[in-house]
Amino acid sequence: MDMELIIGLLSGAVGGNVAGKLLGKIDQGTLINSISGIVGGGLGGTVLSMLGAGGMAEGGMDLMGIIGQVASGGVGGGVVLAIVSAIRGAMSK
Repeated sequence: MDMELIIGLLSGAVGGNVAGKLLGKIDQGTLINSISGIVGGGLGGTVLSMLGAGGMAEGGMDLMGIIGQVASGGVGGGVVLAIVSAIRGAMSK
């Protein structure tokens, strides 16, 4: 498995849970926060890599690349959690 993907998935899970706890309105519980975060982290890391900003290309483990992957995974996790929360809120009305 690709190290960029692993970092993105893990930081996405953390980002989803942190976003859920910080913004109580979007908190969906630990399981859904984690799953949403993992999806968002994977997407965020993939998009970052596709844009060429991965920093870990060609097998390098650049510190700034790792920090970028963690940041994009965390933000992606929070964004997907917010989207999931909005969809679930709209469906319950």
